[in-house]
Amino acid sequence: MVVAVPDEPSLSAIKGNGSQEGRRVRPRPLGADVAYTAEQIQVLEGLDPVRRRPGMYIGSTDNKGLHHLVWELVDNSVDEALAGYCDLILLTVHADGSVSVEDNGRGIPTEVHKGEGVSALEVVLTKLHAGGKFGGGGYKVSGGLHGVGLSVVNALSARLQVWVHNRGKVHYQEHQRGIPQAPVKVVGKTDRTGTITRFWPDPEVFPDTTFDRATILHRLREMAFLNKRLKMVYREEAEAFEYSFYFEGGIVSFVKHLNRAKGIVNSNPIYVDREVESTQIEIALQYNQTFVENVLSFANNIHTAEGGSHMTGFRTALTFALNRYARKASLLREQDPNLTGEDVREGLTAVISVKLLEPQFEGQTKTKLGNAEVQGQVSTVLTDGLGQFLDENPSEARRIIEKTLTAARAREAARRARDLVQRKSLLESTMLPGKLADCSERDPARSELFIVEGDSAGGSAKMGRDRRFQAILPLRGKILNVEKARIDKVLVSEEIRNLITAVGTGIGDRFDITKTRYHRIITMTDADVDGSHIRTLLLTFFFRYMPEVIESGYLYMAQPPLFKLEKGKQTQWVYNEAERDREVKRLGGKITVSRFKGLGEMSAEQLWETTMNPAQRVLLKVEVEDAAAVSDIFEKLMGSDVEPRKKFIQAHAKSVRNLDI
Repeated sequence: MVVAVPDEPSLSAIKGNGSQEGRRVRPRPLGADVAYTAEQIQVLEGLDPVRRRPGMYIGSTDNKGLHHLVWELVDNSVDEALAGYCDLILLTVHADGSVSVEDNGRGIPTEVHKGEGVSALEVVLTKLHAGGKFGGGGYKVSGGLHGVGLSVVNALSARLQVWVHNRGKVHYQEHQRGIPQAPVKVVGKTDRTGTITRFWPDPEVFPDTTFDRATILHRLREMAFLNKRLKMVYREEAEAFEYSFYFEGGIVSFVKHLNRAKGIVNSNPIYVDREVESTQIEIALQYNQTFVENVLSFANNIHTAEGGSHMTGFRTALTFALNRYARKASLLREQDPNLTGEDVREGLTAVISVKLLEPQFEGQTKTKLGNAEVQGQVSTVLTDGLGQFLDENPSEARRIIEKTLTAARAREAARRARDLVQRKSLLESTMLPGKLADCSERDPARSELFIVEGDSAGGSAKMGRDRRFQAILPLRGKILNVEKARIDKVLVSEEIRNLITAVGTGIGDRFDITKTRYHRIITMTDADVDGSHIRTLLLTFFFRYMPEVIESGYLYMAQPPLFKLEKGKQTQWVYNEAERDREVKRLGGKITVSRFKGLGEMSAEQLWETTMNPAQRVLLKVEVEDAAAVSDIFEKLMGSDVEPRKKFIQAHAKSVRNLDI
């Protein structure tokens, strides 16, 4: 039988260059007529568990889970780079919707596996927890923890092809939904090494199989930053688009990228690179003139969003080293208190990257590093490296210390402001703001807070709400832009104090997410430019001062209608221009179209019917997938520098939603 083997993608052509809410239905209980015997016990073989429960392996089957398949393949290639065998990775989105990832590493082993009796390539494609990352000597350091990457991608692909170049031969195998179509075979000769994997995500698993360029580019850029001198190339066949990432400076370039267009305190990032007991530690840090801390931590190239032992060691050493130098240089007097961690992290941008033999991540999501020994290793390395830099660069050191001293003075002013607020019973007290129309429900899980723009809309919302579980807090105009202000200035704002008190969590070092009074905090603003600005100001406040509210899934945005369509006695509400045009065409005849520019134009009944009634409203949950990218956007939109904001608006002008002309 002759089997046609498709042409493989090749590295040779590369050029060098830089939710509506629904009803909850109770499950039907098992009755006496349903037997539960040994026959009901199923044993899933091979890759069946992955196809039956994909969420257990990739988190979800939405867009995030779809891209997780790409990350698994990229991570495998990056592991080859960590081992010192790969310096080029090519990711191609093909015109037919498939994706291929190619590297110039060693190539997956293809000889017969003694235990399985088939090619080792087929083993890693069809067996869970099979790979070279379990202490067998294949890899010293890797991002893969469970050894399920390639097999999971195979299981969730309608089709997968793999070519392996090694030992002068090209080996090939194809799979369909995890099942090999033929044994691994030699299909050609080669003078190079590496692996090419191409897969078509299974539409039976993923409702949407469209890959997002921006998402992939962000990941490839991050990987190139974390692995200096590794070239990452992205291609799209349909658009004839190509983009490359290559950074000689590694995480130093990463910090410069994060700090671009910001006022810099120390001219170049401070860089530390050392190996301690087989743990490779890289740290780069630089201060800017903002009030925002932006510290990213990674372990074996995995972004540890919840930090862990390496982050703890970093923070301890940073505070100690700066206090020690400030005392030695007489920038802190004997009677002055020490700088706190909060002081030394204001305006700090840093990247911490550790690479270790046996990473211990807390939880399946790998977002927190648990290796206790890494804390001391990172602390020692940063204490020595930062101390040496400060001693050798006194002018830079003085600017850094002056920045932290300014932060300390602001912190003391904030403490006094906080104490004043407490004495006035406006913060963390039993007295709620006078403008708050609270609900009677006391269970936070059943309670909602609507933050409403203006007294007029607030009045309609108060009259139209369900008083049992819906609370209303009207805002008087636009709140303070917290991106341009320190905490002491923030607490002077009456509107923000009222908001903090209504939410109930407190703020700063006294923040306690368990004290949240409402598990749905809903911004409800007009569908115009001013309304969008107020919503952005509120989102900025929650992101900077109450991020746990967002992380807990408590923050939402209401979606009031833009238009009312009337045909005789029939009334219909629509939420955008496209929907308006579609419905006008569908209804036909004489239709009166009214545009709502403000919530205050609606009666209480209309506001309830369209925007507040849980049975038919639309709420958008606020979620943050990439904190660094979101932080960068807030700095551009809400920060003091005009030029980055101008460029952002010019770049995104065509996608603007709310524009009054």
